[in-house]
Amino acid sequence: MTMNRIAEVRRDTKETQIRVRVDLDGTGASKLATGIGFFDHMLDQVARHGLIDLEVEAQGDLHIDGHHTVEDVGITLGMAVAKAVGDKKGLVRYGHAYVPLDEALSRVVIDFSGRPGLHLHVPFTSGMVGGFDTQLTYEFFQGFANHALVTLHVDNLKGVNAHHQCETVFKAFGRALRMAAAIDPRAAGVVPSTKGTL
Repeated sequence: MTMNRIAEVRRDTKETQIRVRVDLDGTGASKLATGIGFFDHMLDQVARHGLIDLEVEAQGDLHIDGHHTVEDVGITLGMAVAKAVGDKKGLVRYGHAYVPLDEALSRVVIDFSGRPGLHLHVPFTSGMVGGFDTQLTYEFFQGFANHALVTLHVDNLKGVNAHHQCETVFKAFGRALRMAAAIDPRAAGVVPSTKGTL
């Protein structure tokens, strides 16, 4: 099935100017510039493990902190993914992944349900990783879930090193997103819901 599941979204506020472009059927290529090095590293994991081509350009009020930039990137990415999946016909819909990194292990489960919801449990062992405030992980995924219209469960099951905890979360998210956003060849043109709509 040949599809064009590419979307670009721009979101400008007084706090941030964000541009996100996604290709859900890409190769994992990324071009990232958020001004927060570790956050770029995490977004690269999403692209690479989700096989999503991802471009993110963000100008934000980093002189205050990273909150608005990280949250607004999540919002804009969610908007772009929602636009790219379209009417969700033929979508697998559900995705899940467990990803380890040394001592850390995380699980992410996603449902393109049309009902936004985030359930996140990540007991970070440190408040900062590089220039990234680990509390902003929640803000990123909340923004994404609200605007991609997905139900998202994110759990770090084990971990001592905060870098490893965070990286397993973002890698698992990429893997789960890849599974859920895939096209099911056995359900071409069918919305994956008994309601007939998502």
